[in-house]
This record gives sequence, C-alpha cells and structure tokens, in this order.
Amino acid sequence: MDRTRDSQAQGMADRPAVETLTTISDVGRESRGLWGDAWARLLRNPVAMAGGAVVIALIVVAIAAPCLAPYGPIRQDLASSLAGPSMKHLAGTDVHGRDIFSRIIHGIRISLRIGFLGMLLGCIGGVVLGLVAGYYGGWADTIIMRLMDVQLAFPGLLVAVCIIAIIGPGLENVIVAVGIFSVPLFARVTRGQILSLKAQEFIVAARMMGAQDGRIMLNHLLPNAVAPLLVPCTLRIATAILTAASLSFLGLGAQPPIPEWGAMLSDGRAYLSIAPHVATTPGLAILITVLAFNLLGDGLRDALDPRLKA
Repeated sequence: MDRTRDSQAQGMADRPAVETLTTISDVGRESRGLWGDAWARLLRNPVAMAGGAVVIALIVVAIAAPCLAPYGPIRQDLASSLAGPSMKHLAGTDVHGRDIFSRIIHGIRISLRIGFLGMLLGCIGGVVLGLVAGYYGGWADTIIMRLMDVQLAFPGLLVAVCIIAIIGPGLENVIVAVGIFSVPLFARVTRGQILSLKAQEFIVAARMMGAQDGRIMLNHLLPNAVAPLLVPCTLRIATAILTAASLSFLGLGAQPPIPEWGAMLSDGRAYLSIAPHVATTPGLAILITVLAFNLLGDGLRDALDPRLKA
C-alpha cells in the first residue's frame, strides 16, 4: 500500500516537470518567429544548403571576376585556337583563341545581373498589380487578372522573343523582356496573399481607425506578403538566366564579343565534333547555376511552408 501511494505521488510530482519542459519548448519555438523557424528548417535541408552555397560562391566569383580570371574575356591568341584544356588554359580556348575559363568567370557577372535585375523588374510590376487587384477587387481585379491570363497563355520564351523583336537585341532589352514575362507570376502570388490577408482583423481595425488605402497596402498588407514571394523570386532568377541564355543562343541577346554563356554555347555548336569543350563548358555553367537556384528555391518553399511547422 505504501509503495502504491509513493509511486502515485512520484508520478504526480513528475507530471508538472514534463508539462513545464513541453511549455518551455513551445515558448522557445514560438519566440523564434516565422523567419527563425524557417531558417532552422532550411539549415536541416542539406540539398538546399548545397544550392545556397553554390549561389554564394557564384556571387563571390562574380564580384572578384577581374582578379580570378587569368586572362581578359576578349583577349585573343589565334595560335592557340580551339586548344583543349591544359595548365595554360584550364577550359581550353574557342575558335578565336580566347580563354574559355576566363570568359566563363566574366559571364557569371552577366548572367547574375540579368537574373537579379529581370526578377526585380518583374517582381515590382507584379506586386503593384497584385496589390491593386487583390485589395480593390471589382473591375480592377477583373481587368488586371484577365491581362495576366492572356500573357500566361503564351510560353515565356515566346513572349521574350516577341519583345526582343520589337525593341531590338541587347543585354538591357533582355532584362526588360525577362521582367515583362515575369510579371504575371508575381501578380498572381501577390493577389492571392492580399485576398487572404485583407479580411483579417488587423486590416479591419486599420480601416476603422481611418487609415488610407495606400497606408494599409504598404504598411500592413505588403510586409505580410513578403515571405511567400521569396520562393518565386529565387526560382524566377533561374528562369531568367535560362531565358537569357536561350535568347543569346538564338542571337537575340548578348552580341559578340560579350562573354555571355548562351552566346558562347551558340559559338561552340559548330565545333562539337573537333572541340566539344567549347560548347560543353558554358553548358555546364548554365546547368550548375540554374540547378543551384532551383535547389535553393525548393528549400525555401519547404522552410516557409506553415504546414511543416509541426
């Protein structure tokens, strides 16, 4: 009888300790907030971290490209034309005797510039349209979203080709084309977030306190819609780089002698049988860069998914 009574008392004494530990754990998890919790989940994803490490390495190489490249991107050595990889030329040379490794390093700057600026241009335009469509609704929502649907009915590369055909080839025009065909994606994502947020209590309270529409959209709605936009931003950078390379491959993007990867790939396709390194090296650069951004974007999507908090 005494043993049973002692065990029951011991169990009652242990129960608050377990509940206290659980409560402390829950409070610690909640105190980290959305970004801290997402960062913790991202750190536990080795594939996403590998993609992020490659992206950081690409940015560092792009910044230090003049110091890391052994030769100038347009320096010619006709005596070494179509030379294979060696200690002198790590990735070989092209038909004009230019060092492919140096051109790849300088090409990182161009590709990242197109990717980030094209994404930023499309994000700004899409967020503005999505805010207006989601907040006001009615005819504004109908007109904006039907225009987005019309643009989404065409492949993005076809839209970019049409824009380049109108405004002409060139790197700046490629950025504009990438930004324009990226607008519908950001507009749809932003509109969906605004529709779910504008009925929340804090938005209703802001209206009752007399806040203007612009203040509500910029100070209350937009900050709460930033997190879901990070994933399409990362993935759109990869799409922009791939689209820019495709346009340059078709002769509509960067013009010679700019060391853009798509243009380098186009120049090397005529020598695949005698010097395959001329085309395979920029192709691998495109593959690694696009894959790294896609892996990082998938990891961010998993980390920011509220259904995975449990």
